[in-house]
Amino acid sequence: MGALGSKRKEYRIGGDVGSKAVAEKFVEKVVCKDEEFQDGNMAEFELGEDGKILLVKENGTYSALGTKCTHYGAPLKNGVLIGGKIRCPWHGACFDSKTGDIEDFPGLDSLPCYEVTVTDGNVKVKAPLSSLKNHKRVKPMTKYSHANPTTYVVIGGGAAGLMCCETLRQEGFSGKIILISKESNPPYDRPKLSKALDSKPSALYLRNEEFYKTAEISLMLETNVTSIDTKERWIACNNGKLKVKYDSLMIATGGEPYKYDAPGSDLKNIFYLRTPEDGNLIAKESAGKPVVVIGSSFIGMEVASYLIGKATSITVIGRSDVPFATVFGKEIGARIKAMFEEKGVIFHSGKNIVKFVGSDGNLNAIELSSGETIAAEVCIIGIGVKPATEFLKDSGIAMNAKAQVIVNEMLETNIKGIFAGGDIIEFPLTSYDNVKANISHWQMALAHGRTGALNMLGKNTIFHSVPFFWSAMCGKNFRYAGYAPNFEEVIIKGDLEKLQFIAYYIKESKVAAVCTCNKDPEAARFASCMSLGETISKSQIES
Repeated sequence: MGALGSKRKEYRIGGDVGSKAVAEKFVEKVVCKDEEFQDGNMAEFELGEDGKILLVKENGTYSALGTKCTHYGAPLKNGVLIGGKIRCPWHGACFDSKTGDIEDFPGLDSLPCYEVTVTDGNVKVKAPLSSLKNHKRVKPMTKYSHANPTTYVVIGGGAAGLMCCETLRQEGFSGKIILISKESNPPYDRPKLSKALDSKPSALYLRNEEFYKTAEISLMLETNVTSIDTKERWIACNNGKLKVKYDSLMIATGGEPYKYDAPGSDLKNIFYLRTPEDGNLIAKESAGKPVVVIGSSFIGMEVASYLIGKATSITVIGRSDVPFATVFGKEIGARIKAMFEEKGVIFHSGKNIVKFVGSDGNLNAIELSSGETIAAEVCIIGIGVKPATEFLKDSGIAMNAKAQVIVNEMLETNIKGIFAGGDIIEFPLTSYDNVKANISHWQMALAHGRTGALNMLGKNTIFHSVPFFWSAMCGKNFRYAGYAPNFEEVIIKGDLEKLQFIAYYIKESKVAAVCTCNKDPEAARFASCMSLGETISKSQIES
């Protein structure tokens, strides 16, 4: 749809004509006729050569927003518009269709919002040139005030921790905010670790150093929390060498990898991927060498995918016959396995590691329980993670048998004023009849961080989000929306062989989750429907 006319205007913001005012340039353009644009639609329009906007019409009202998702830049025109929300077609981030405010994750920022008027049947958009060139809008942050003696502490430098800190400032908290992390890097994009091993740490940072200074969020990096005194509200760090006082607390320490216990496990070039530095070292050491990946988890398989064409050989050793059988189902798992085999990856299923074989301290091979010996100069182990909650064992904070912190629908623990989020919690999943769940998704962790912050501020917000995750392997992207840990049946529509399909996971005659490949935005559409409380029956899918 073409534009019908445009003009630029220059506006002066702040001060008078004689002062050093900041001149902001705007562009105005008639983008379409009102009668041509149907209700419930959204579409991109160009504002001359200056940029594009996304025009949205719902219930007769127009809005104009940025065109790209603030997460990885997906074109939102290809997304889903339902119930006043725009959902990204790639990874499920959700934005208010009128204001552009981010409402569900994995993006951090909101969309720019522009002025729309309708005159004589013409729809006109006016936008500042500066925001047309930047598809993100960072919400304003409240400044720290020495008059506010309150200190809120966040333990954990991952997605939940960062989002908690940001939300506190965005929602008006003027006290001190301290983020404690055992990592040497500020919060970074962890899902990219296994997909782009050679990324420089700074390239993965979710926010640059200047952001934390401007938002006045104090970072305590390379600091290990060793205990919490919940009665006196003290946090002991580095075995008591440092103590931090808090008024309210968010715990989001994430997981730590299970170690593989076998003779020779201390040899060089046996890796666990947890940090950008780990990824860089794996990428460097794997080049031109035989590599073994232990564990057909998402981390293991994504690392294997990255190393195709770089390592001389790649062998994956997993417990199950096919990867992802319990998540995607055996049929899809078998097709993914075949996809890797087509690239030369070798699989060994149902075999244990007897020992790691080496010489002069370096890994040379791996001996299996079958008696086979596999050449391996590099080994990456990805056999799952456990909650990093050991420091809470004497705190009085309630945990379940799996060492997961138990929280209520507001993400508060059994101790008032202490909240938790991310991989370490068991929480009621409101979008699935409050079933008690532990979900290790990046999107979930971000959502936990926001809800936790709102409730630290006393806003009585019930956590509500539909689980959504994604994986990229061998050039194919898989999206998953919903929650179906014990699905009863999988109905696949499309062409599994060509990896163009939608899989529906059935539980009690209802669709509990979907997995898609080359079928955007269907996973996003399902997430939007579930968020609104809609249900899809098995009979609907079959018909």
